[in-house]
Amino acid sequence: MLPVELPVTVRDALLAPLVDHHCHGVHRDDLNRARFELLISEGGAPAPPGTTHFDTPYGMAVRRWCAPVLDLEPHAPPAVYLSRRADLGAVEVNRRLLAAAGVVAFLVDTGTEDLDLLSAAEMGRHGGAAADELVRVEQIEQDVAESAALAVDYLDTLGEELSARAARAVGLKTVVATRCGLDFDPARPSRGSVIAAANRRLAAPREPLTDPVLLRHLLWSAVDVARERGLPLQLHTGFPTSAAPVPPQPDPARTGNGGRGLSASELLLSGLVAAPEPPGPHRADPVRLSAFIAALQPLSVPVILLGCYPFHRQAAYLAGLHPHVYVDVGLALPHTAGAAARVMEDLLELAPFHKLLFSSGSRGLAESCLLGALYYRRALGTALAGRVRDGEWSAADAARIAHMIGSGNARRVYRL
Repeated sequence: MLPVELPVTVRDALLAPLVDHHCHGVHRDDLNRARFELLISEGGAPAPPGTTHFDTPYGMAVRRWCAPVLDLEPHAPPAVYLSRRADLGAVEVNRRLLAAAGVVAFLVDTGTEDLDLLSAAEMGRHGGAAADELVRVEQIEQDVAESAALAVDYLDTLGEELSARAARAVGLKTVVATRCGLDFDPARPSRGSVIAAANRRLAAPREPLTDPVLLRHLLWSAVDVARERGLPLQLHTGFPTSAAPVPPQPDPARTGNGGRGLSASELLLSGLVAAPEPPGPHRADPVRLSAFIAALQPLSVPVILLGCYPFHRQAAYLAGLHPHVYVDVGLALPHTAGAAARVMEDLLELAPFHKLLFSSGSRGLAESCLLGALYYRRALGTALAGRVRDGEWSAADAARIAHMIGSGNARRVYRL
């Protein structure tokens, strides 16, 4: 699995238990082929007729590296792999694959509170590891919006809920990139604009939040809580991004329907507004966060850029530029598979080594946790082997940096 020329000390450092500082729960129940294929693709859509998502670098990686953990030969055909998965059952599959990742602590984004996914505690039990929670702030906002009666109640309760949930968590996370893109106004919005936006929000509280004013308010509220409790703030950037269009926001000057304002769909149908640009991949470039990141620097809130690919070089540059910024590429490594070493080389070229973190970025499938850890070790091992071979680094330095990235940096940033 690792380059044969690696010194023993470096090999041991790479194989040491990892802190997976960002992952999601995996499905607790058995999955049919259609559902499994959706989960090994980042597009969220079935493969075209006559094709399969197994014909991707990630799909090939599942067959090569996960099959032996399920007692199959490497490169088992997809049908054989899925049949064996079903025979073992989800509990045993999850236990084997999570344990094989070699993770000592999972930091789990509980996200959408999907009961089909393992909780943080269950992830820890299945993987034989410690586990802590990462709070996704958009989910808290959704809960508050559905229960608040008035805009003032919404604002007061939002701050209280963020603080209460943060008391039990090791970090906060936002997916603002998928809601409105990262090119938002970095300034804290005025209270008047927030109250007006909250009134519009409460007219359709079950819809995902896409109002840029409320998203900025939510983000700055999270910053306040993170600063108060000494927690890092994770921002998802780059790969993958949501392809869903953002509904248009009501114009406060145009109200009706009993004063509640027109809904997003009503506005589109009426022709009063045009649908805004969806938050596509180009709007998830972390460079677009530069002004917001600079505004946070005096507050000493650690900012962790997640995902990042294919903008990982930009993210690594920001980590080198700002003392409070960290970077991690998560699922980009198993999805690039054989090319993962090139991604790792880019990170090592631009980011200080104490700013790099490991995560599997796993979502839905225990396979993603194992592959995240495996390709991280392979990619970093290849990079370290070259540096030691060329005499650029000593074996001791290479081993020390492997420990830093694999677990030490996360323990420091999250105070584990």
